[in-house]
Amino acid sequence: MTAYILRRILLMVPTLFGIMLITFIIVQFVPGGPVEQMLAEMRGTAVGATDRFTGGGGDIGSPTGGAGSGAEAGPRGQYRGAQGLDPAFIAELEELFGFDRPAHERFLKMMWDYLRFDFGDSYFRGQSVADLVIDKMPVSISLGIWTTLITYLVSIPLGIAKAVRDGSRFDVWTSGVIIVGYAVPAFLFAILLIILFAGGEYLKWFPLRGLVSENWRELSWPALILDYFWHITLPVTAMVVGGFATLTMLTKNSFLDEINKAYVLTARAKGLSEQRVLYGHIFRNAMLIVIAGFPAAFVGVLFTGALLIEVIFSLDGLGLLGWEAAINRDYPVMFGTLYFFTLLGLILGLIGDITYTIIDPRIDFEARQS
Repeated sequence: MTAYILRRILLMVPTLFGIMLITFIIVQFVPGGPVEQMLAEMRGTAVGATDRFTGGGGDIGSPTGGAGSGAEAGPRGQYRGAQGLDPAFIAELEELFGFDRPAHERFLKMMWDYLRFDFGDSYFRGQSVADLVIDKMPVSISLGIWTTLITYLVSIPLGIAKAVRDGSRFDVWTSGVIIVGYAVPAFLFAILLIILFAGGEYLKWFPLRGLVSENWRELSWPALILDYFWHITLPVTAMVVGGFATLTMLTKNSFLDEINKAYVLTARAKGLSEQRVLYGHIFRNAMLIVIAGFPAAFVGVLFTGALLIEVIFSLDGLGLLGWEAAINRDYPVMFGTLYFFTLLGLILGLIGDITYTIIDPRIDFEARQS
């Protein structure tokens, strides 16, 4: 197993490099850029920028407006909104954002900095990328952990119950509920929850925005916990409803596939109880495919899955940060968070494989590799 883990860790390097390279190349052809964003803010015509430019610098991104962007000629590239400005000022902006160097030099310097976990500073927020991620992390971690935990706690028992009662009235009715939950997007369900329970039209049981109250730090310890769960109930509920459907059906189908295998019939023929057969034999094999999807599910919820939920409930997390960075062409934030969460996803994937061997010792990745 040690050799397999080392091979996987070594494979992370070209995988991470390839993802960053492909993304960097694509960004070179995206219309707009931080220089154009800066020029638009100076002229008061910026769209999507959430903060005024307060400083920062970097070495990544695209100095051009992209093919067909309609930008006016600048000293080193083309920028929309540069008409009538001194070319020397445009050149200073290019140097400030690092666009006075070729693209390959910017990329190599970016990767060298990222290897040392130096993610630079945001172009438009006046903070380091690391500080921004740390600042937004509690919101996304809260959503990610609770959503994933509740989804698994609900879906696995429900999927097992549906598999054991396959074709029964319970299976049919729960399948109907699951189909509705799967068909309704999480953000629409979030809006429905606001209308019903957050003062939209009917009840006002839960707060409309934020992760905690403004006077949260002044509350006692029991009140701190209650206030936190009071705020997070509706966002997590909206995310769970959209996520538990797929996992429930995956668990059910996995158990149904195992129930009909020969070793189950043999176990029953030996006189083992149904509970012993189900949880002592079937569970370990059926849960492998469920565990395989955990890393991707957690990273998805943590980084991008909660974007619309964060917007609807005014939760300032990583999903919202990434969206604003893309709109504002804040490349240090875009690439820094991409690097961090890609690395996190690769590590969680390796942890998932190690978990395979813990649950089922018969799995030997080293033997399969050889």
